[in-house]
Amino acid sequence: MRISLCNEVLAGKSLAQQCEYAAKLGYDGLEVAPFTLSETPETISAEEAAKIRATIESFGLVVTGLHWLLVEPAGLSLTDPDAALRARTLAVMKRLTGLCAELGGKVLVHGSPKQREIPPGETHAVALARLQEGLSQVADAARGNGVVYCIEPLSRHETQLINTVAEAADLVRALNNPNLRTMIDCSAAGLNETQSVPELIDHWLPTGVIGHIQVNDPNRRGPGQGAMKFAPILAALKRNNYAGDIGVEPFDYVPDASGSAAFSAGYLRGLLEALAP
Repeated sequence: MRISLCNEVLAGKSLAQQCEYAAKLGYDGLEVAPFTLSETPETISAEEAAKIRATIESFGLVVTGLHWLLVEPAGLSLTDPDAALRARTLAVMKRLTGLCAELGGKVLVHGSPKQREIPPGETHAVALARLQEGLSQVADAARGNGVVYCIEPLSRHETQLINTVAEAADLVRALNNPNLRTMIDCSAAGLNETQSVPELIDHWLPTGVIGHIQVNDPNRRGPGQGAMKFAPILAALKRNNYAGDIGVEPFDYVPDASGSAAFSAGYLRGLLEALAP
């Protein structure tokens, strides 16, 4: 299991500085938020992507994937009644699957709650159908680029569409594309699910629908900075032979961004060492 740092945690630093610091802390890679690279990440060329990848890899890191996909450009929506806006959003999403591959990443995480809201006056069913239609097309693009696109269950405080792993799994199975999966975000799972995160892992990982894991506490701080216990979570991943990446994604940086990244790395490395044979 590789540990990656979601790079927006260090967004106040240049990309090279992010890489230098993450590497010193012992991270294996960066999980990149495209908006940290450009206000129009869909316009990043293959040549520019190669330079970004070379910078990251020069520090001994890799890009494990992309997340926070639709922050920029502004105004996107996959569920809006405006068909032209949905088409523009899909064009961005499809391009990001190519960008992920060019950076060397394997997984894209589709959280983006603002871009999958239920529009005023419309029903949950209509919005869900639009989301499903869009993800079907993006999954085909992901297959063409050799990456996995994950729809992320988020808390009900953030969105009313896809709040549990079971709901996401239903969508994934309905579309039946091996390059579309879901994932487990520990913070959201701690707020939404009736099962514990280890129970979710034991139940869902063997089914093949889980493509990624993000670790954070329900209090939105880094792993180990709240009530959630992560030793059982990592133990569950190990007994289920999880060989993917673990993305560290805090939102509340305590004591600050650099300190949050450092604490998370040390905490997770310690737990993994304790689990080693």
